[in-house]
Amino acid sequence: MERIGVIAGSGTFPIHFAREAKKKGAKLIAFAIKDLTLPAVGDVVDKIHWFDISKFHVQKFVLLLVAERIKKMVMVGKIDKAVIFGKIKENKDIDELIKSSKDGMDYSILEEVTKRFDKIGIKVIDGLEYLSDLLPQKGVLTKRQPSREEWQDIEFGSRLAKEIARLDIGQTITVKNKAVITVEAMEGTDAAIRRAGELLNDEFTVIKVARPKQDMRWDVPLIGLETIRTMIRSKARVLAIESGRMFFVDKPKVINEADINEITIVAF
Repeated sequence: MERIGVIAGSGTFPIHFAREAKKKGAKLIAFAIKDLTLPAVGDVVDKIHWFDISKFHVQKFVLLLVAERIKKMVMVGKIDKAVIFGKIKENKDIDELIKSSKDGMDYSILEEVTKRFDKIGIKVIDGLEYLSDLLPQKGVLTKRQPSREEWQDIEFGSRLAKEIARLDIGQTITVKNKAVITVEAMEGTDAAIRRAGELLNDEFTVIKVARPKQDMRWDVPLIGLETIRTMIRSKARVLAIESGRMFFVDKPKVINEADINEITIVAF
């Protein structure tokens, strides 16, 4: 049985990954972050270790990986950079890791983490072999079709979203009448949607893309129930996502909730 280490971030995605990986015979050892990872992750993996970011020590973590005989590692779920930055004053190891990266961008930090795993014989892999069925195919996925104006916003916004993603700023923008309302940065997709709702108080379109050179080992963008519920609360009417390049979690439930609330989901 293959042993895989799982660095579990926030949200339900680590749970979905664990369930699918275990169906395919993997033995999962999770490394979870207090106040970030859902406790329910512990119910679906074979073993779980909890860490407090403010007390995290690299050397102790390495010794634990060796003791658990981990040779492959996946990173699933969002690791909120704002949470990490809020703890670095309390933790010299985290501070040193970020400073040793070429800059503070997500990919630079993840590249440094991957290099350190490689040095101790651990290969960081992507989860696609376990989760390829979660990648959305191109087309309108809900009952409601976009209006002509909404298609124009999708076309307009997708180009801008890809450019913002290329610059590693964020992967989501909100648009109305071919004008950008908000751009996602460190706060994440849901916060960008909420901010658009507060600014506009009217219907708008949400566009989410992958980075042009998205490294599937580190960070696969995803949407799920919380995304659609945030849209409902914020009066967003359309969600446009890049087909084949992000995970669609809880797809039947998300589409059902979208249909009930007359929200359109498009994979382009």
